[in-house]
Amino acid sequence: MMPQMKIRNFSIIAHVDHGKSTLADRIMELTQSVDERARRDQMLDTLDLERERGITIKATAMRLYYTASDGETYLFNLIDTPGHVDFSYEVSRSLRACEGVILVIDASQGVEAQTIQNAFLAIENGLEILPVVNKIDLPNADVEGAIAELEEVVGVPGDHAVAVSAKTGENVAAILEGIVEHLPAPSGSTDAPLRCLIFDAIYDAYQGVVTFVRVLDGTVKKGDAIRVMSTGKTFEVDRVGYFKPEPTVSDTLSAGEVGWITASIKDIGDTQIGDTITAAKGGSSEPVPGFKPARPVVFSGLYPTDSEDYPKLREALEKLSLNDAAFTFEPETSEALGFGFRCGYLGLLHADIVQARLEREFDLTLIATAPAVVYEVIKTNGETLTVQNPAMLPAPTEIAETREPWVRLSVYVPEEFVGNAMQLIQEKRGEMRDMVYHGRRVELRYDVPFGEILYDFHDRLKSLTKGYASMDYEPAGYRTEQLVKIDVLVNEEPVDALSFIAHRDKAYEFGRKIVDRMANVIPRQMFAVPVQAAVGGKILARATVRAFRKDVTAKCYGGDITRKRKLLEKQKKGKARMKQLGTVEVPQEAFLAVLSSED
Repeated sequence: MMPQMKIRNFSIIAHVDHGKSTLADRIMELTQSVDERARRDQMLDTLDLERERGITIKATAMRLYYTASDGETYLFNLIDTPGHVDFSYEVSRSLRACEGVILVIDASQGVEAQTIQNAFLAIENGLEILPVVNKIDLPNADVEGAIAELEEVVGVPGDHAVAVSAKTGENVAAILEGIVEHLPAPSGSTDAPLRCLIFDAIYDAYQGVVTFVRVLDGTVKKGDAIRVMSTGKTFEVDRVGYFKPEPTVSDTLSAGEVGWITASIKDIGDTQIGDTITAAKGGSSEPVPGFKPARPVVFSGLYPTDSEDYPKLREALEKLSLNDAAFTFEPETSEALGFGFRCGYLGLLHADIVQARLEREFDLTLIATAPAVVYEVIKTNGETLTVQNPAMLPAPTEIAETREPWVRLSVYVPEEFVGNAMQLIQEKRGEMRDMVYHGRRVELRYDVPFGEILYDFHDRLKSLTKGYASMDYEPAGYRTEQLVKIDVLVNEEPVDALSFIAHRDKAYEFGRKIVDRMANVIPRQMFAVPVQAAVGGKILARATVRAFRKDVTAKCYGGDITRKRKLLEKQKKGKARMKQLGTVEVPQEAFLAVLSSED
């Protein structure tokens, strides 16, 4: 058993794409933690999706051994974390398992939005920070500028900062010495009653729930009786182990160590991320302070394309929500799409990843409705409703006021692109609060309606600034706004899955877009089909799916024109009757085409 003074638990945090996963690969190479044959790039990115998209989605732990320059051997528990704003909850959970962090900054880009967000998360958790300036091999690298920016913007001293290139491996060994020297060892006693913090979990078909834990006090081994504090349920430990990076069985886990526990926990609801595990007898009475539960900010419906897959989808969602505590779901029904679930996410990328994981890991084909934020409605009788689904919006006569969520938006851009970025934010109804210069970069601070930056804002911001801009946001409460529900009608019948809420000033623009797209994907019928966008009883926009036509006058050549007119009139009456009796089936492809669009 390794003495606590020789253990270091740390996370790697950074803005997206600043080189965390590459740096983790180099650290693993230097500590010779992975067999040469098993080595590959992005070792800690275990999901296929992570490797395909080149981003980290799940925080992953890994145990390493390092012999320092003083000849002593140290045990490192390294946790690689995501950098995208949608996965900051993963970061906050990982930080609770650590005493220190490596804060990675790109030498060419400097401090960016998520660098600040993640650094403040570490400071709030009382962690020691070791700054690392990465990508010094790039021609436009400015190490001194990046360190100065770190001191000025984040307030982290740059005395111990290490300049490295994770790609070439240059100077990475200095980081390992820095970890030993500057990051603290864990506190906690092996003799105290057992206390483990669950910071993640997965469901295994053979072992049940596998909990990922940080042991704060005590020791846990096979055969021990443990109790989950929030539910009070007791279990017998089957196996314990650590990550290397694949799960490896060991004899015990002691105070200060990071690892996993299986205890034949079959029911997903029996463990929760952020919960405390203690001994069933003589255990601790005080749970570890948990995490603030993440509140979903974006909601959309998920429906199986085949209604028989509904039970399979429910089971898949339960298993996925165990592994992703920021994701929520509840059943809902739609006239157009049948039975499904209303799901809550931390952002659009999170929604996209959840849907991709469901389709890939559980072999489902799904339709997702358009994402929407949570609105507040105050009714005329004084009752306050939270509206996640446009179908829940009361009739206009019952609404006293509608309130929309706003966010505090920070956008970091190089000076030459400030005009472009400001124009885009103002187009999204943004209100300027401040503008701060950090060397060559400018921070624009705005208040913006959350619904406006939900869809294509990030992509457009990147393209307008040649990819140099970065953004971050935090909730800023609700404001009273003129909001309306826009219904989409096909052949004068409303299609509930396509209705959405928008600001009154933008209702026509949104309505026009969706109507034109629907008219392109609905198959032609024997009669003309109107597609309309309406607010209440007022039609905002209309497009028509043209009817098929049969030339009924083909056999009338020459002769009296009245004969042709009579046949055309007869056809017209037939089409009118057909339209009254005929219903238009909107195919699944039409929903997919409209709902999966970025607009």
